[in-house]
Amino acid sequence: MLTQKQYGLIVIGSGAAGIIAAIVAARDGSKVLLLEKLSQIAAKLKATGGGRCNLTNTLSNEEFMARFGRDGRFMQDALQAFDHKKLIAFLEEIGIETHAPDGFRIFPTSHSSLTIIEGLKKEMERLGVEVRCNQKVTRLLSTGKHIDGVRTENETFFAPNVIVATGGLGYPLLGAEGNGYNLASELGHKVTDLSPAMMPLKTKEDWVQNCRADTIAKVELRVDIKKHKKLRAKGDLIFTKSGIRGPVVLDFAREVTPLLKKYGEVPLLLNLTKGKNEEQIREHFKQELVHENIKTVLDLLKTLLPEALSRELCRLAKINPDDKYKKIEGKKRDKLISLLAWTPLTVTGHDGFKMAMITRGGISLKEINPKTMQSKLIDGLYFCGEVMNLDGPCGGYNLQWSFASGYLAGKLLR
Repeated sequence: MLTQKQYGLIVIGSGAAGIIAAIVAARDGSKVLLLEKLSQIAAKLKATGGGRCNLTNTLSNEEFMARFGRDGRFMQDALQAFDHKKLIAFLEEIGIETHAPDGFRIFPTSHSSLTIIEGLKKEMERLGVEVRCNQKVTRLLSTGKHIDGVRTENETFFAPNVIVATGGLGYPLLGAEGNGYNLASELGHKVTDLSPAMMPLKTKEDWVQNCRADTIAKVELRVDIKKHKKLRAKGDLIFTKSGIRGPVVLDFAREVTPLLKKYGEVPLLLNLTKGKNEEQIREHFKQELVHENIKTVLDLLKTLLPEALSRELCRLAKINPDDKYKKIEGKKRDKLISLLAWTPLTVTGHDGFKMAMITRGGISLKEINPKTMQSKLIDGLYFCGEVMNLDGPCGGYNLQWSFASGYLAGKLLR
């Protein structure tokens, strides 16, 4: 039998966005109900940053928005309301200390997401936020152009305001299934194409499995497709048994996975020599060859790259790594230097949403008011966090966006 209860606000989802929205609204006097379909709140937040919880970073708001690409300006009002400085102050207010050990990424000093979750949970308890777990919302209730409440699998709850903070499709083991997209689309909202992002990538080339021992620093990745040559990223890269991973790959995956849908495979070019071009590599070799300990091609390549990777590039250039560099014919030298400047690699797949930290795509930003996070179609309906079509790179960007958008949605409720 369905029961009926009345609230000032119902929040669907207990991630960072949903929890902060509930706290802010409750502080402003709203009677708040937080619904979570799992048996515990904040499952994905618990896993963030490998459990260390990279909350945000120290970039200015302008720089922060730029890292999200052309849609980054959408978050201007949210960041003005709740940027990284205000997030730090809020956490300190509820007893959570933070720091930036590398001067950029901000963590709780405990380096444990449990510290964040416990602090947020205590604040919700203090404010009287009603939290109900094992409550999967199956429908948003609306008459005309105004929200009325929600229906779960066994209850109905009424409120003039509803915030959808259900997250994306990444990490289904932590409860992600994209039901927020369905709820929104049933009320007329457009949901863009959804792709997994922030994840390792698989490659056609199998030589990568022989280079797994080392992290290659300051690698530049480029998409080698004429229409998409502007897509590039820089950072540390790790070769795996079946492809590539590492910070630069996690960031760049958000650009690559949509292209995989379109083209089937995506050719990349990798600069593995910290940005050196062919001329600079030749000059480097010239300087190194004066040393007595540099005798073979392998000796020379090891001044730039780890041995395993050096051997694989020699194999690709059809050069014996134990030969003397000066005795290698010109065409083969040119081929090797070309490979060092830009190594080709072909992305052919990934492990889908089960390994994706975030989702690229979501509810169209054109249908959401950036000053309030309210739907332009349904009064009283709000969105925040990953459920919207806005995602950023690694480094606290997506969590800060979740906190900021959740804050704005909860703060501006009327």
